[in-house]
Amino acid sequence: MLTLLGNRYQHCDGVTRRRFLTAGALTIGGLTLADLLRLEAVAGIGSSNKAIINIHLDGGPPQLDTIDLKPNAPSEMRGEFNPIATRIPGFQICELMPRLAAMADRFVFIRSLVGSVGRHDAFQCQSGFSPKDLESLGGRPAMGCVVTKLLGSTEDQAPTFVDLMQGRPLVRNSARSGFLGPSFKAFRPDISKLFERPLEAGMVKELQRQGANHRTSLKLNAELDARRLDDRTELLSGLDRIRRELDRSGMMDAMDRFTQQATGILLSGRFADAMDLNKEDPRVLQRYTAATPTVERFVTADNEFAMRKLLLARRLIEVGVRCVSVSFSDFDTHSKNFTRMKHMLPILDAGLDALLHDLDERGMLDDVSIVLWGEFGRTPKINANAGRDHWPRVGPAMLAGGGINAGQVIGATDRTAGTATARPVTYQEVFATLYRNLGIDATNTTIIDPTGRPQYLVSEGEPLPELA
Repeated sequence: MLTLLGNRYQHCDGVTRRRFLTAGALTIGGLTLADLLRLEAVAGIGSSNKAIINIHLDGGPPQLDTIDLKPNAPSEMRGEFNPIATRIPGFQICELMPRLAAMADRFVFIRSLVGSVGRHDAFQCQSGFSPKDLESLGGRPAMGCVVTKLLGSTEDQAPTFVDLMQGRPLVRNSARSGFLGPSFKAFRPDISKLFERPLEAGMVKELQRQGANHRTSLKLNAELDARRLDDRTELLSGLDRIRRELDRSGMMDAMDRFTQQATGILLSGRFADAMDLNKEDPRVLQRYTAATPTVERFVTADNEFAMRKLLLARRLIEVGVRCVSVSFSDFDTHSKNFTRMKHMLPILDAGLDALLHDLDERGMLDDVSIVLWGEFGRTPKINANAGRDHWPRVGPAMLAGGGINAGQVIGATDRTAGTATARPVTYQEVFATLYRNLGIDATNTTIIDPTGRPQYLVSEGEPLPELA
């Protein structure tokens, strides 16, 4: 067993936290890092396990076929699906999501998300901003990168931000650190062997142009032992001999600032253990497995095992991660919209049900905020290919957990779900709310850009008062 070396401080029982956090130690007696954080909070040490799970529906979810059905709209708009009642009086959603309907009182449904910049990636859902905002300085950073800047530390035993997105959000580097620079980028493990998501031919070329450094290595050269790693000079000297290999894995960008953290993560093995679903209870794995779809699966769509990405998110938060981003495909339904929703919505329904109940049973739901959205909505009018096209004018979103005032429907649209007619909500208002759930006042907190100027975390809007 490797014992991490470094700064020491005493618990009341005389055991140092540094010595307690050794490789494999957190499995003793079933005590997890989440348990430790809760004990520390009670003791007044000041740790926090507030976290965010940011779920991106890759391509843009169709509002008329999810949470804003219009059964009285003309046939060329309303589509094939019937609305069903939910636990929120008077509110109906798509018949393909009965589990969500049964727990609707634990969600907030936003039917009037506006302000999309129309970009076909997840950057706005990661940052709240357009990619053009502060573009000359490197662009705005994703929320997870901001949280790393504000709350992360080299003493942390887990990365602050983990990006598990696949498909278009991965290819287009949606969770980027912007003007904060590579020291604050997300940990981005390769999950392609766990979850199949074939890329379109054009995206394959896009990904190749990123090079090899867009992934984060989870392996450490065996020649480097714990004692040498405790000394920064010796560490960097040792890393010189393996720098080329680490560069290929994409880890060196973060090494300068997070030397202690990165090596601590790799030495302890807890982060890698959290990524290993073979270590999960088979009964829990089964809970996160949807029924096998009986309809055609589109080539880039996720399968019935995809919702285990949400299980990974929960496991990562348990070991100390503050922000996890995941994506599900494929909602880019220019063709066969209804067949593809018959495939994807039951899978999503099962995954959300599993996640909410799992977090609740573990006492984590009030600490973990969940947001579910896409880059825009989709057209009210069904096209000639039985599809719906891009519709930046209005889209749907959902929130849960984090102690919010749930069981609400915010906003409304016109009779074709094409325009917000009541309580429009912007992406930045949602981000201000998420920051508030983490204990960060986004409207008064700034980070310094490369010119030395302070930049607020949101440039407009306040946290949603309805959710307080």
